[in-house]
Amino acid sequence: MVGARLDLLLITHLPDVRYLCGFTGSAAVLGVTPNSATLFTDGRYREQARSEAFGVKVVVGKGSALTGAGAWVGRFTANISGQGEAGSIRVGCQFDSVTVAIRDRVRAFLPTSAKLVDASLLVPGLRLIKDADELRCIRKAVKLGDDLLGVALDAIRAGVRESEVAAAMEYEARKRGAEGMSFPSIVAAGARSALPHGVASGARIPRRGFVVLDFGVILAGYCSDMTRTVHLGRTTAESRNWYGAVQAAQQAALEAVKPGASCGEVDEAARSVLRKAKLAEFFTHSTGHGVGLEIHEMPRIGTRQEAVLEPGMVITIEPGIYVPGRGGIRIEDMVAVTRKGCEILTRSPKELIELSR
Repeated sequence: MVGARLDLLLITHLPDVRYLCGFTGSAAVLGVTPNSATLFTDGRYREQARSEAFGVKVVVGKGSALTGAGAWVGRFTANISGQGEAGSIRVGCQFDSVTVAIRDRVRAFLPTSAKLVDASLLVPGLRLIKDADELRCIRKAVKLGDDLLGVALDAIRAGVRESEVAAAMEYEARKRGAEGMSFPSIVAAGARSALPHGVASGARIPRRGFVVLDFGVILAGYCSDMTRTVHLGRTTAESRNWYGAVQAAQQAALEAVKPGASCGEVDEAARSVLRKAKLAEFFTHSTGHGVGLEIHEMPRIGTRQEAVLEPGMVITIEPGIYVPGRGGIRIEDMVAVTRKGCEILTRSPKELIELSR
């Protein structure tokens, strides 16, 4: 806040609220000044806020969290105005997590001389580096995700619906304490495996072809994310070559992960392998992304991304190829950047698995 010259900061993005004070409810605004922090919520969360939130004053209003926070902003800025400093008042707001209508409501609480400025990146910048407790939570979530792969493999059979495989994984995840899945589970079989985000559907798994399994769990608030691709029936030489190229691309990117490397360099490490294999045109997304309280966080591991990796960052490495009408392959691990390189958190095997059922 000092660096951004902010007198007051409004946190409206709920994962950021949770990160800063521990509150997990669905209605909250966190107001931060240089000397204090106040959590605004509504009557539904009176007891939850008082038991979860730490280091903040809790205000439970009769209206919405935003209404309570807005009134507080008005009083705070009016007090500064009364001290003759109105022209210098700067209020930070997370523009990328609120609608234009909400931004206008916040602005209406301010004196005309105060300035509302975009502070969207302040808290996500703090969340880039995971501390020891966060890494411990992430490792547990990744471990549970690893264990679910076996459940999926047991459920995959020709004629079974993709949604049934996803349901088996999700039921087991819940039984073992997961708060939920990190995102709608992807189970994409046969020609549908060429869909990078082929969310599990009612389609039946064919007798032959690739099956992409991309899933993750939320445990203690933190997400996991992994992808494995298996093949139902005997593979062809071409299919094995495709799989080998993706596996080599993923390995090259993993080896490029280290402190000081740019995200673009890691992406290029994977992309160059697929380029040599003449498959780069079928790699249609970034190589990875940050993971933490949200499934997609900073940084983005993509082409020409200049952000530099630092110890404590947790990212995915997930190159893939998607050949329309024929099939797709993706292999994804979660990785923690260390002082000397990286720690691969995902432990599931990556050798091509052929299922004959």
